[in-house]
Amino acid sequence: MNEAVWSVVVRGYGTAVVQVFIQPSYGTPEARRYGTTTLDRAVPFRDAGLDPSVLARLEDLHPTGRARFWGATAKHDRRMATVRTGDVVLLTGRKHVRAIGEVGLPFRDPGFARRLWSPDPGKCLWPNVYSLRRYWRVEVPYEAVWALPGFTTGDNFMGLRFLDQDRSAAVLALTSDDRRQPPEPDDD
Repeated sequence: MNEAVWSVVVRGYGTAVVQVFIQPSYGTPEARRYGTTTLDRAVPFRDAGLDPSVLARLEDLHPTGRARFWGATAKHDRRMATVRTGDVVLLTGRKHVRAIGEVGLPFRDPGFARRLWSPDPGKCLWPNVYSLRRYWRVEVPYEAVWALPGFTTGDNFMGLRFLDQDRSAAVLALTSDDRRQPPEPDDD
């Protein structure tokens, strides 16, 4: 994949670096259970009761009717509202970046999230959902990220974190070889 596609996109009137965010996804037993459900394999979405406009956009991005999904809690509504198709997420856990995803469609749908992840009653629900149009399994140790400009040694990347332009560029450079490989297929 051409690196320029990842590092620059046109938004509105100007050019901006693709937004990169880090999100814990494989650390806790609960997150690993959710990840097994919607990250390790693509899941069907056509009969999931989605809003017709969301369904149409998902079908445009994922014509097989299957996609990988992840999400964020309501406390991140404002930041998640800035996520766009093509943004990049580093999915972390157990002191490694475990996967890299390219966002397909971000949307809010608490009912769909509950159907995807079946959280225990009283547990946090992730009403902010996003599909991944590309997904790479990787094993990048935190030490490799800590060595980049702007990162702190010992940071375990707890919680959702959006990176500034400089750190985004550094992470995109670090992961460019991984992203040049074919992504995981959405079909099982």
